[in-house]
Amino acid sequence: MKKNITELTNIIRSKNSGPYELTLDLMFNSLENYRYVSEHKVINEELICKLYQITPDQIISIVHFDPANAIKVTIVRPLCSGDLGETDVYGAQQHAPLLDIMVDLP
Repeated sequence: MKKNITELTNIIRSKNSGPYELTLDLMFNSLENYRYVSEHKVINEELICKLYQITPDQIISIVHFDPANAIKVTIVRPLCSGDLGETDVYGAQQHAPLLDIMVDLP
């Protein structure tokens, strides 16, 4: 059975992590969903590269934060926050590609 990541999470968001980085947060609605996605490495470098059209060296970290049932991904911003041509100063609209993730569940 496939489920959209939005069915497994309460919060999916993005934000600045300084002027040169973006952080993407996925906070899961249950321990079971968090563990399944974590253990099956659903959120991985290959997926983030594909969704954000970046190379692995632009991924700063993928952190599984057990106390909050959350996965935090930090990537290099394509343009510095507030730079000429940059369209999202706060980085608050950069989570949209994550909304299309489909998870194969047993």
